[in-house]
Amino acid sequence: MNTSQQTLQEKIAQLKATFINQLPARLEQMQTHIRLLIEDPERYVDVLPELHRAFHSLNGTGKSFGLMDLAALAQEAEALLMQLIEAPELLKNVQWDVQLQQILAQLVVHVNTYNPSAYSSEPLALAVAAVKPINAPIVRSAAPLIYICDDEPEQVDYLAHQLQCFGYQIEHFTQTDMFRQAVLQQRPDAVIMDVFFPQSRTAGTDELTHIKDVTGQQLPAIVLSGSNSFESRLSAVRAGSSAYFVKPARPMDLATVLDELIEDKQEDPYHILIVDDEPAVAQYHSLILENAGMIVHQIYNPTLIFEALNDFSPDLMLVDMYMPVCNGAELAALVRQVPAYVGLPIVFLSNETNTEKQFSAMQAGVEGFITKPVVPSELVSSVRLRAERMRILRSLMAKDSLTGLYNHTTTTEMLVSALASAARVQESVAMVMIDLDKFKSVNDTYGHMAGDQVIVALARLLKHRLRASDVVGRYGGEEFALVLKDINAQAAKVLVDELREDFARISFDSGNQQFTCTFSAGISMYPEYQHAENLRMAADEALYLAKDQGRNRVVVSGLQHE
Repeated sequence: MNTSQQTLQEKIAQLKATFINQLPARLEQMQTHIRLLIEDPERYVDVLPELHRAFHSLNGTGKSFGLMDLAALAQEAEALLMQLIEAPELLKNVQWDVQLQQILAQLVVHVNTYNPSAYSSEPLALAVAAVKPINAPIVRSAAPLIYICDDEPEQVDYLAHQLQCFGYQIEHFTQTDMFRQAVLQQRPDAVIMDVFFPQSRTAGTDELTHIKDVTGQQLPAIVLSGSNSFESRLSAVRAGSSAYFVKPARPMDLATVLDELIEDKQEDPYHILIVDDEPAVAQYHSLILENAGMIVHQIYNPTLIFEALNDFSPDLMLVDMYMPVCNGAELAALVRQVPAYVGLPIVFLSNETNTEKQFSAMQAGVEGFITKPVVPSELVSSVRLRAERMRILRSLMAKDSLTGLYNHTTTTEMLVSALASAARVQESVAMVMIDLDKFKSVNDTYGHMAGDQVIVALARLLKHRLRASDVVGRYGGEEFALVLKDINAQAAKVLVDELREDFARISFDSGNQQFTCTFSAGISMYPEYQHAENLRMAADEALYLAKDQGRNRVVVSGLQHE
């Protein structure tokens, strides 16, 4: 058993011990509520729901921590109290007080037998151990490293030059032995390899088979070949290639495949918001989800829901059904009334087994119902599936379909958010508006497919070369918008100028014709412009000035020099 798993079990055991230590105070509070009801049955409107929630919570928490005898007694009391809530007239005809007092006395007996330090948490720990933690994501360098092994220098120089413009770091090898040695010394993100070397003593595909890093894992590989035969392609596939290009390969096509091969598949961890008035249960479920690589935020008071939604921005909410102030269904209805959270997945967590009550609760607009005590692996699977679906829907709504960049609406929202953050930490923000020069003539001369190729190329360049914290959006047509955080005007201009120069060096193909394209850019700065719309308008004006001054240049708002 590894150290992280032992730590998880220790945390769960500590939660259980804390829960057991708090039981006497809980039972005393229940006794107080029962006494109040006996003395004044007319107070049932307030007291019965409180007692029901107390026993419901004791039932669910007891099951979660493996205290099944305690949970069974609490469940018996919970069922009795629900009958009284639904038919208060039974208070006069049923010996409810005797039944509750007997249940409470049995609970006291059980609690007195518990010794938290001696109690074994093995069954619970084994259940959690079935949930395997996700490996930490690989942090890639700003420029993905690509090894090219090919003995034709002219072709490789052209490919390397074009791929470097897209933000790739290229190392070129003409001999297979040097290439293999480099792979062992430093792991590249992908390799591009010609499988025929006249000087090599082994078959080309044999070389491809040996492309492994120091851990023995095969690297993502693209084959370059002068042959387009079925046999050559099949050999490359069997040797483990991910793509196959017949020479001369187009840099844009290679860049597209490289993007797919080295894209970091590990997304940001899912953000899960747990709303439960029972801290021990909330912490228990948090441990399970955090062990699976998720980020969890807990609130125990439903009145704090909107602050939590705004600050935490969850991918999914786990909500207990019975809570003070409002129940889970009421809370879900409140959340659904806010347009921004209409699509947010809400899942009920409760030990309620009545299918009619479950269905009634789900009519409030929740995604599902998980019955306590949860099976850890099922909880993780259920949460991950729904959170992933939420991420996909958000992406479809937020991204431009052609480039994968943020669309106009999302870019504007992220600009507003960036300015609010900059105001809190007193940082500067640069707004950059970019427009492709004479783009209409590209479409008219080479066709709209060539125009799309240019737009995608610029999008790829911007995504590769800017920081993860920067915002890159397609503002519309051939216009792009950047939000660069914590940067001054001079640094922003230098950066955008470098992007402009590299983009101008990219060659595009249309039939037998090749052409290049340029862009112009305008930059405005916060805090010189305090509001998002003023900042955007200032960047637009600087962009128009760049166009007027001859295009293919960058102008900063308020500065007259280029």
